[in-house]
Amino acid sequence: MVNRMEDMGKGLSKLIKERNLESQYDSLMKEVLRDEDVISFIEENREKLTDERIVRSYAKLYEYVQEKKKFQRKDGMMAPGYMPKLFMNFHVIDVTYVPTTELIAKQKENEIRERIHSMDMPKDVRNATLAKFELTDERREAVSEALDFIDSYLSDPKGFHKSLYLQGSFGVGKTYLLGALAHELAKNGYASTLMHFPSFAVEMKQSIGKNDMSEKLDMVKKSAILMLDDIGADSMSSWIRDDVLGVILQYRMQEQLPTFFSSNFDMKQLENEHLRTSQRGEEEPLKAKRIMERIRYLSKEIKMTGKNRRNG
Repeated sequence: MVNRMEDMGKGLSKLIKERNLESQYDSLMKEVLRDEDVISFIEENREKLTDERIVRSYAKLYEYVQEKKKFQRKDGMMAPGYMPKLFMNFHVIDVTYVPTTELIAKQKENEIRERIHSMDMPKDVRNATLAKFELTDERREAVSEALDFIDSYLSDPKGFHKSLYLQGSFGVGKTYLLGALAHELAKNGYASTLMHFPSFAVEMKQSIGKNDMSEKLDMVKKSAILMLDDIGADSMSSWIRDDVLGVILQYRMQEQLPTFFSSNFDMKQLENEHLRTSQRGEEEPLKAKRIMERIRYLSKEIKMTGKNRRNG
């Protein structure tokens, strides 16, 4: 970008000499020297600038004014998101290009989003923030608990912190709150994995013949902060329950890693109505109990109520 700008300045000087455009040149430079920012910059640096040095800087001053016009129009900029700025460069005036506050904010937001590993989550959840989370009486406890977790985690990231098991009917904002929580943690530099568990279960089944099942399972179970969305939404095979979910939870309990859940079921229902009975209809209460012991160790149950926001 700098080389292109230098070429533009040299090109202007060459054009003036070759075509004898002194009168037009004078007109152009009068316009440039009437620019308020140019006037202010020259006044601020007058002790370093002789008239000769100002004349030698004409090409750069012209470049600055032209690029500033493009920036203000937001059209035709050579470097969108960057604004021209004058500076002293060895006793002559030069132009540099600095990122705008909007670009800096966008870059920062991109960095935040890169810390959230989202698996099969909708766009509104990937872009969720606590600031956009509608606070109602029914949601107040869940938001308060989420904020308490953030405070305690930020004060002691290596300690064990009981996470949240968000329980409530379809559309009350459980998944969105997990996304907002992940965003808030990412703002403070902490990465998390937010995934739709039923979709992950399907992916794990498909990975059996691809020899990458172990790698995927390791990635999830070792996530610094893990959020399992929609636990219990689909019937779970004994293999998914014991060799996928059970393995994840066992590792995270041993390592005391933050693990969040969301579910339409409360913990008691999840155990008795979902985890207890295999897809083949077999009763396996001990295996269900083992899973629930790990979930209860890792999280506290928070009930969310309210209207279904997905239907209006």
